[in-house]
Amino acid sequence: MTMAHLLDRPIWTTLNSRHAALAEGGRLAKRYPADMSAFAATGDEEVESIAALGELAEPGGTLLLVQKDALAFPAGFEAVIQATLVQMVADSAVAFADDERIRPLGRADAADMLELAQLTKPGPFSLRAQDFGPFWGIRANGRLVAMAGQRLGQEGFRELSGVCTHPDVQGQGLGRLMSLHGTQKIQEAGDTAYLHAYATNAPAIRLYESIGFRLRETMNMAIIRREG
Repeated sequence: MTMAHLLDRPIWTTLNSRHAALAEGGRLAKRYPADMSAFAATGDEEVESIAALGELAEPGGTLLLVQKDALAFPAGFEAVIQATLVQMVADSAVAFADDERIRPLGRADAADMLELAQLTKPGPFSLRAQDFGPFWGIRANGRLVAMAGQRLGQEGFRELSGVCTHPDVQGQGLGRLMSLHGTQKIQEAGDTAYLHAYATNAPAIRLYESIGFRLRETMNMAIIRREG
């Protein structure tokens, strides 16, 4: 039997390691606080585990699942979105990407970060995104126009996430710059960088391949909503 990789169930392994202090739930199913993220997971597809997963959402609430294995939904839930993701890793050091415009983002930047994310839709995002990990950004004329940060993380691994650029500055290489900078920060900490992208997002996949990421696995993703 092949041993599961830490990244096969990235939400589950994160909530049982780096982000254990943020985890809600029990030994069978866990999630992040609802005002932070809808990310939730189980360690397996046993009946008891899936039932425990269902208890993590209030009526009308949603859960976001990502894993290599086929997804099983609790009774009383419907799928709002289902998609295939690619999970990519950077095994080797990426090119050095230092730029005086790049600055760490803090709590005072949270509203601007959310506004940029809602405009460009890099993935699930909330005002509490910085609770996942550090973020960096570039401002132009006072406006946040590009950013990247860290989200999930296991022993030896850290997810690059929240990479986005304002439509007004797209085509200037800022997405590539922020991707390199974010990956570099992960590698400087001694971790292997990884990320997720929709399997249909060919431009993003080409960008990440060009800076040193490779496909590790295809992943199943779903947003499910509890009835009521």
